[in-house]
Parts: sequence; structure tokens; C-alpha cells
Amino acid sequence: MSNIEAMLGQIVPAAGAAVAVYGAAVLRRVEDEAAGATVLLGRRLLARIRGGAADPTAIDGAVTDLAADPDDPDALAALRLQIRRALAADPALVAEIAALLPAPGPARSSGAGSVAVSGNVSGIVSTGDGAMNIQRP
Repeated sequence: MSNIEAMLGQIVPAAGAAVAVYGAAVLRRVEDEAAGATVLLGRRLLARIRGGAADPTAIDGAVTDLAADPDDPDALAALRLQIRRALAADPALVAEIAALLPAPGPARSSGAGSVAVSGNVSGIVSTGDGAMNIQRP
């Protein structure tokens, strides 16, 4: 499920932007070259998720509600829920959507003593004043 949650973090902002710009018509619009990259991605994602959903009317309803009030956090949460349900029900759809999403950027960190790790770490990652670490084979 964590893979779906990570995908939702990328899908919902793009889908929300598309709905905010085009309203409920986002489900019916053809690709528009003048659309911004995020809006275009959101439209493509919504179309594919809707096409693969067992109940596309649930996604339609969530999009319509969000289109009525793009600033409503409950409407955005409802869209997220419907997308999560569609993805959880279809592993093949998860793979298709993952292929549409941009690769995640490098890990970022901020603040004193913070650590950003991108990939795997086989050794010790330690922060703090006077930290002493020993790694034995």
C-alpha cells in the first residue's frame, strides 16, 4: 500500500490542478498543447484512472465536487479516496500510472543535523553533537 500512497502524493496535486482549471470537463477534454505540464499530466492521469476504475462514476462525482469548490479540502480528500480505491483494486493500473508519473527527485533535507538519503544506505547514518558510532563486521 505504501507504493499507492506515494503515487497519491503525485497524482492528487496534478489531478486537482486539472480540475481547478477545467472543472468537471477535465474528464472529457482532449489534450491541449497550451495547458501547463501539471494540468496536462493531471488530465492524463484522471482519464487513465477513470478508464481503469471499477466505478468511474465515483471518480466523476469526486471531480464534479472538487470542480464546484477547488479550495475545499474535503472535496480534494474525496478525490484522493476514489483514486486510492481504483489503484488498490487494480495492480496493473498501478503499474500503468507509475509509468506516467515523473521520477521522484532527489531526497531533500533541511535544518541542523538533517540527513537526506536517496537510495539505500548500508552503513551508519548519524547526527548529533559528539556522536560516536562503531560498526563491526
